[in-house]
Amino acid sequence: MRSETIAADPSADPVPVFAAAAATLPAEAALANQGPGRTALWPGLALAMAGSIAFSGKAIIVKLAYRYGVDAVTLIMYRMLFALPLFAVLAWWAGRGRPALTRRDWLVSTGLGFSGYYLASFLDFAGLAYITASLERLILYLNPTLVLGLGAVVFKRRVRARQVIALAVSYCGVLLVFGHEVSVQGTNAALGTALVFASAISYAVYLVASGEEVQRIGALRLTGLATSIACLFCIAQFLVLRPMSALAVAPQVVWLSVLNATLCTFAPVLMVMMAIERVGAAVAAQTGMIGPLSTIAMGIVILGEPFTAWVVAGTALVLTGIWLLAKWR
Repeated sequence: MRSETIAADPSADPVPVFAAAAATLPAEAALANQGPGRTALWPGLALAMAGSIAFSGKAIIVKLAYRYGVDAVTLIMYRMLFALPLFAVLAWWAGRGRPALTRRDWLVSTGLGFSGYYLASFLDFAGLAYITASLERLILYLNPTLVLGLGAVVFKRRVRARQVIALAVSYCGVLLVFGHEVSVQGTNAALGTALVFASAISYAVYLVASGEEVQRIGALRLTGLATSIACLFCIAQFLVLRPMSALAVAPQVVWLSVLNATLCTFAPVLMVMMAIERVGAAVAAQTGMIGPLSTIAMGIVILGEPFTAWVVAGTALVLTGIWLLAKWR
């Protein structure tokens, strides 16, 4: 697993690092390398699609919870509180029979958990208070472009002209939707966009920095460990910034948080893991392109968000740009 890989679902959510596929191979080549027949591919593709859709439901649940007057600090605390036991068990299970973690492993995992899962998740939750779920998903889907940029800056990797074109196409799509939201919501849209974009940067830093640690302790173990640490950060943040009386929220917020922690956080990790075992990381990553589309669809049906030509055009540009980036890499 190389540090320049790109997440199968580029969001600020716990996504297994081994699912990060740089899409260095087109889908056809990846399938050829996997070797199974076409009928054997469908279970893996179905798992990858289900995982991507489940991940994308996170934004919908967050937007629904905000309708009950909860703030980002409390909401993310509840989500991580319910997710902590699941990821702690995952870290233990993945570490069975493996060497004990060293002090260096704990320090690096703590840093990765802070950047990739605590800070990225909190900024994403905060941004969703100001922008639509559709725009949030499109911004997060720029993650591969940020990984490419960090690779060029940190590792001095060469960025080719075709990759710059792909980046430009993607960013034009986001700017198109952003411009429309600013015209409707004003400065709040700018603040929300900045927060979510910062979330995407934080997660890109995690992906770039995690390559060596993945090789040392394993992707699944690192995911469980880093996410568990992030859960503790979120809980500690609540204890520092909010009184205990803030725990009193509407019952709907609690149930939505349970759903977010299980169906939209932990379950997709396992689904994507099983998908990669069956079809490979490159194919699972490209299947993840269904994520923004499912977010937009759920935003329209569940949240009543507007479905405009701006959203259609912006989404088409973002997906085209990311597809070109994957193809040309």
